[in-house]
Amino acid sequence: MPDTDFAIASFTRESPERFQRLRDVLGISGFGLNVLVFQPNQEGRIHAHERQEEVFVVLDGELTLIVEGSEQKLVRDQVVRIAPPTRRQLANRASVPLVLLAIGSAAADHAGRDGRMWDSWEDTGPGAVPQQAPPPTS
Repeated sequence: MPDTDFAIASFTRESPERFQRLRDVLGISGFGLNVLVFQPNQEGRIHAHERQEEVFVVLDGELTLIVEGSEQKLVRDQVVRIAPPTRRQLANRASVPLVLLAIGSAAADHAGRDGRMWDSWEDTGPGAVPQQAPPPTS
């Protein structure tokens, strides 16, 4: 955690890691901030949040965003906000890497991870806790 009133961090667009946390490195306490890198044909989990809304900024590539089963395409420099209870899935169906800036916050103090996930759009149960499930294989 930084011990000054400002902090600088870097991220790697070519990272083999899908999830790059910037929140801790920068000492952010009021919201989540991450860079997500999806290689071609990778997709995230179907998930929703109890309190946290999310904003995704497409830095590179093309995001296939599935919201409640309906697909949207977003390209570089487009931004989307998704309300907490809305189920969503992020995917890269293009042949080049997808790089996103992900910002998440609840109405009150940032609570960290409050998500639920599903294996398919047909699942209608309460969902599983992502931290207790293995990562997606694609």
